[in-house]
Amino acid sequence: MKKILSMIAFGCVISASAQTYTLKQIKDSALQNNFAIRSARYNIESAQQQRKEAFTKYFPSVSGTGLWFNANKGMAKMDMNPSEYISPELGAVLAQSFPPEALAALVNPVSISMMKNGTIAGVQAVQPVFAGGQIINGNKLAKVGEDVSRLQLQLSENEVEKTAEQYFWQLASLQEKMNTINAADALLADIYKDVDVAIRAGVALRNDLLRVQLRQNEIASQRLKLQNGLSLVRLLLSQYCGLRDTSFIITYQTDAAKPSIAKQDHNQALPATAEYQLLDKQVEATALQKKIAVGQNLPSVAVGAGYNYHTLLDNDHTFGMLFATVSVPISDWWGGSHVIKRKKIEHQQAQEQLINNAELLHIRMQNAWNGVEESYQQLLLAQRSIEQAEENLRLNRNYYNAGTSKMSDLLEAQMLYQQACDKRTDAFADYQNKLLEYRQSVGVITSSRSGR
Repeated sequence: MKKILSMIAFGCVISASAQTYTLKQIKDSALQNNFAIRSARYNIESAQQQRKEAFTKYFPSVSGTGLWFNANKGMAKMDMNPSEYISPELGAVLAQSFPPEALAALVNPVSISMMKNGTIAGVQAVQPVFAGGQIINGNKLAKVGEDVSRLQLQLSENEVEKTAEQYFWQLASLQEKMNTINAADALLADIYKDVDVAIRAGVALRNDLLRVQLRQNEIASQRLKLQNGLSLVRLLLSQYCGLRDTSFIITYQTDAAKPSIAKQDHNQALPATAEYQLLDKQVEATALQKKIAVGQNLPSVAVGAGYNYHTLLDNDHTFGMLFATVSVPISDWWGGSHVIKRKKIEHQQAQEQLINNAELLHIRMQNAWNGVEESYQQLLLAQRSIEQAEENLRLNRNYYNAGTSKMSDLLEAQMLYQQACDKRTDAFADYQNKLLEYRQSVGVITSSRSGR
């Protein structure tokens, strides 16, 4: 009987050729290879680029323009009558200096056409001086976005860690149940030998041997189901964690130790949780969005400098200039006032959501701790049930050998012992999952992620 207990306590026999993994290695592999984690890291990189993009708004914006054109007629055209600009005194002077033909030409109107073709080029730099705080608050909002993406990564890591650990303990549970099946099979083989000897001696009925064989058939059926379950869970765990093969073995301890984490002060632990920090960032983001909405309805001031070149008057001409601009969004004030009110409402909504969800997070922490305590007590009860079922099996085997009990009683005792072992296995796996849920609910990061 001690041999059977040792097989259940120490887990499966490790194959020398198979790769073995601990729980920490499984979770590390999941955090490195899982698609959700990679996607969350891409989001962080994208948010970093957005923050750097927002920082460039502090610097002048430089732009260059160039234009060449050739029109079918001059863009500037004017008709002039020189005689309108010649006074009688000037006419008398011109009559003495010019021949009559030239004086007659001054009487006819003259058509002037300019800028039929040309080239325009320029470069200018504009430095914002005042933009209603839009640039400063935009940079702060981009930083909040980066912080949010990091918190979302932490939540993704929590979910991946939780799923990987659930798969791990599901696989461990199936392995332990396979050990129990092996132990039950070995026990039934011993009973079969004892009954066979008793039948040969004429002190037992052949019907007892048939009962043992039926029970062995049930064990064989259970073994097939467990083997299929083990194969499926290995496939799931391999795909989820990015493992290359499915012939691996997991190692673990099954000691019924007290909770490895003490109950935290939930009021102090609340700000450390990623869920609370995300809610707080939402409040901060809506406050900044409200300030940006206000800034969009304020005047903006900018100064600039430029250097230009053109050939509009049939000669090359270059010039530099300094300028200042003031933009007042007059017609946008009406609609902008409603935008500001909407942003204020969203900010108030985010504040109330923070308070409400903080209360729910408190409840979640307490419920997770209750789950830890309950699962630990269930584990202790399951351990005591194994001890009681073992003693019941030992007594019924002795009674049967002494001829004072029936084979049905002995097989029932064996089945109860097997069920007690399976319940202890399920209770241990549930206890480990409840511990993880509590650690995550109070914001405790496991050692496998503390250095990230």
